[in-house]
Amino acid sequence: MASVSPPYPIGARHSRNYILVIPNRCFENASPLRNHSPMPLIICPGIHDVALSDRFLTALNQQLTTLGSTLHIAEDQVFPRDRDAPFNGLAVWSFLQTAAKSNEPLLLIGFSAGVVGAIAAAQLWQGQGRTVAALIAVDGWGVPQVGDFPLHRVSHDYFTHWSSAVLGAGADSFYADPPVDHLDLWQFPDRAPGFRVQSSNRRAPLTESMTAIAFIAAKICQYEGAITTDH
Repeated sequence: MASVSPPYPIGARHSRNYILVIPNRCFENASPLRNHSPMPLIICPGIHDVALSDRFLTALNQQLTTLGSTLHIAEDQVFPRDRDAPFNGLAVWSFLQTAAKSNEPLLLIGFSAGVVGAIAAAQLWQGQGRTVAALIAVDGWGVPQVGDFPLHRVSHDYFTHWSSAVLGAGADSFYADPPVDHLDLWQFPDRAPGFRVQSSNRRAPLTESMTAIAFIAAKICQYEGAITTDH
């Protein structure tokens, strides 16, 4: 089998130039889509104990507060495991019909097998003439980039980061360094330090040091634009 080259040299992982950044507010450039009410945000977890998603929600809401966001992600925004398999795109799409507003840009977060369902549902959502603001794919290894919307990958290690990029690098992304366990990336994203990689230059990427949850929350704020004016 032919070898697969990473989208930029593996050696760049050790020789990169990076900026140490501890984000204290959302990324400055808010999405032009947002200038009114909060957009629907739906989370599609993987096949695991529901307690892991509960921990993810806790970490996410704490980080959103730290960034000065007005958002609070509730449990009813998480696709229920007892409803169907999270990789079932039709089931996730059906969930969206009642959990999301059709006239608002939709933001999705998928984890593991849930990335499959989230991407499929996003395509069906677009097929109805609706807008998908972006999809954040957390450890969606082996899932190609499809659909006409931004995709941000969050990976538990560097290998998953560059090998996933072969199937579509998407927009700026994140990988944990040092590596963390696959499930720990989801349940303890605040304990997963690593690097945000900008998508503008894949051969010599500019990276920023932060945690997985800081990256995810900042991307949500970027698309949402829901930050307080005095923070």
